[in-house]
Formats: sequence, structure tokens, C-alpha cells
Amino acid sequence: MEILRVENCSKIYGAKEAQVIALNDVSFSVKQGEFVAIVGPSGSGKSTLLHILGGVDRPTSGKVFVDQTDIYLLNESKLAIFRRRHLGLIYQFYNLIPILDVQENIMLPALLDRQRPSQQHFDDLVATLAISNRLLHLPNQLSGGQQQRVSIARALINQPALVLADEPTGNLDRQNSSEIISLFRLLNRKYKQTVLIITHDATIAQNADRIISLEDGKIISDEVRKV
Repeated sequence: MEILRVENCSKIYGAKEAQVIALNDVSFSVKQGEFVAIVGPSGSGKSTLLHILGGVDRPTSGKVFVDQTDIYLLNESKLAIFRRRHLGLIYQFYNLIPILDVQENIMLPALLDRQRPSQQHFDDLVATLAISNRLLHLPNQLSGGQQQRVSIARALINQPALVLADEPTGNLDRQNSSEIISLFRLLNRKYKQTVLIITHDATIAQNADRIISLEDGKIISDEVRKV
């Protein structure tokens, strides 16, 4: 089943001589359960694309369908609700709330939605991510790798249709980077979770089922791999 479809998406900043084309007529789709890496040099449009897929930045033209919903037909309040329920966003710098403990940070998207995930799902998720013994710790009491595990748990707590990760290992050393990517691979297989990672690191991209390469805002290759 198709979980993501991008149709002729472009993003243009500025006007006339100052115009910058960050994305240029990009189209692709992702099936449920795929693990996709989007790669490209700095300025290729990777982060712009992720922000558009995540409902954070509207395209200048084109459409984005997530779980059969054309997300940019939604108004801002409905888009915020959709994003919270159907998209899991993971960033390089964790974005944890410093005054909330690990358990509260993980539960935050569900609580904002006035939902209560099953205890079994919560317990299984934190066990898989090896943070069960850190639930009462504050973010500043955790290592970088542990903080990223918490942000991953937060992204998955609502069992989203799609997880989007923007350079999720960019702030980690090589060992922690390897562990985090292995966890993405495990979560993808265990929960059949659709994952799309933005990265400039070719080693990380090699863990994906599929690698989409961007250059100057355009897709220049789309390679399906056997991992």
C-alpha cells in the first residue's frame, strides 16, 4: 500500500534576481514498510523536501499525500492535528523538553492529542530502544545517544503512518550513529514502520532499502537495494 506520494513538488524562495529554486518538480512515492534514505550534498534540497513532507513548510506548487490525505488541502489547525497523529518527526538536536522527564517527553504527542497509548506499546517501545531504566531522568541527565532514543520513542508513540528523520545521527559519534541506524532498521522490521531518513552520510544510506539522490533540487537517481 502506498503511504506517501509526492506529485510535482517545487519550492521557490525569493523573487526575480534573488529567486532560489530549492525543489524543482520532485515526484516519487513510498510504500508502507519501506526504509528510504534521501541523500545529496549541502544545498541539494534534502531538508526542504523533509519539511514539506512533514507539513512544516508548504510547497510553492505540487501535492503531498500521506496515508491517502492531501495534506496541503488542510487548514493550519487540521494540518497540526494530522501531523501529530500521522507523522513522526526526528531531528538532529533531539528537541526534548528540558523540564520533562523521559516518560513525559515520550508521551507528549499523545497527551497533546488527549490520547493514551496502550501500556504494552509503550513498554515494548522503550524496551526495544533500551531506555526502560531512564524513564524518570531529565534530558540533561542523558547521553546524546540516549536523548536521540527518547526522541525516536516520542516519534513512534502514536504509531504514525510515516517517520521522517532529518540527519538523526548528525550530532552523534560514530558508535552511537551506528547504534541509532541499527535501531531504525530494527523498528522498521519489527513494527513494519515506514521510515524516511535525510542524510549526507553514504554509510548510513547503505542501511536503507532504497536510496533517492537529490542534486540542485531534482531527483537524479532512485535506487532500490537489497539489504
